[in-house]
Amino acid sequence: MSQKPVVFVTGGGRGIGAAVVRLAAGRGWAVAFSYREDSAAAEALAAEIRAEGGEVLALRGDVADPGFPAPALDRIAAELGPVTMLVNNAGITGRIGNFADMPMEVMRRTFEVNVFGLMGLTQEVVRRWRAAGIEGRIVNLSSTAATSGAPGDYVHYAASKAAVDAFTLGLAKELGPLGVRVNAVSPTVTRTRIHADGGKPERVEAAAGRIPLGRVGEPEESAEAVIWLLSEEARFVSGSILKVSGGG
Repeated sequence: MSQKPVVFVTGGGRGIGAAVVRLAAGRGWAVAFSYREDSAAAEALAAEIRAEGGEVLALRGDVADPGFPAPALDRIAAELGPVTMLVNNAGITGRIGNFADMPMEVMRRTFEVNVFGLMGLTQEVVRRWRAAGIEGRIVNLSSTAATSGAPGDYVHYAASKAAVDAFTLGLAKELGPLGVRVNAVSPTVTRTRIHADGGKPERVEAAAGRIPLGRVGEPEESAEAVIWLLSEEARFVSGSILKVSGGG
């Protein structure tokens, strides 16, 4: 079992999550990450971390499944040690398109992953921290869509991320007296597969012209913000939503 800080990154097999995993391992932290489908990417990432001397555990599971949190945290505790940092990164856009044409099952699934799955896992983590007296750290992945509303693209996704913002602010105030810090990172359009998964891969490059710095974000740029918020350098930062948006 590791004596290092243990960070759990949901949706850590690719994109921003994978970048967080790499940077966390580079800091010398033990890292567990979850993934839902892409076993090849998850196994390759885990092998990469181990080859560099890091401690890593890859867990397959769906964060929207109410039966996911407890067994996942139990396994992490057994193999690495109790989770001391949580990165709620797993998220989906659902199908991209106009709100009026969006099937209810798409909207429901988006909220199950982005909101209820995030809350369910966080609740289980916080209960364990409270029982053990752990002053943990949480970073939630939001999106600038929470404040733009993302009209014509994914209003339902924007609404789910607005819920993440409100959850971050309220939980930071509730857990502050316990020494637990809660923050969020809010990226703009970033070069990951999430837009292709939503059916609109061309959205990444099309968005560049709307960003003041003239390009979309890279996964590592959001991951660096996550790592900073988890670190001791941000020890007096809680209840913040840090935009990684190129000025947008």
